[in-house]
Amino acid sequence: MINHKDFAREWIHVWNSHDLEAILSHYSDDIEITTPMISMAAGGKESSLQGKEAVRDYWRKALEKFPNLHFELIQSTAGVDSVALFYKSIMDKQAVEVMFFNEEGKINKMYAHYD
Repeated sequence: MINHKDFAREWIHVWNSHDLEAILSHYSDDIEITTPMISMAAGGKESSLQGKEAVRDYWRKALEKFPNLHFELIQSTAGVDSVALFYKSIMDKQAVEVMFFNEEGKINKMYAHYD
């Protein structure tokens, strides 16, 4: 079982480092992410991406667009093979991300919610 507090600290730390490969190390090759930020960034209707390569490309562009990206953890909670992180995100938004883990302890599905 994943310790959600340790995971949350590590996840926030790697995002704040802007090290894309360290960020991606938490995710499985078949990762599926769903977030309203995808359609905002792409100007389209898509809100989900599947596969590590598609996610890598999206997050690379996001890190370039927001060079001062900095997340601040507010709270983390644990579920069954999942965690939810509540944090201060970009553009003064608050976010909740629910992440589901596979048998190898890698995130294989993530849903993001923003205020």
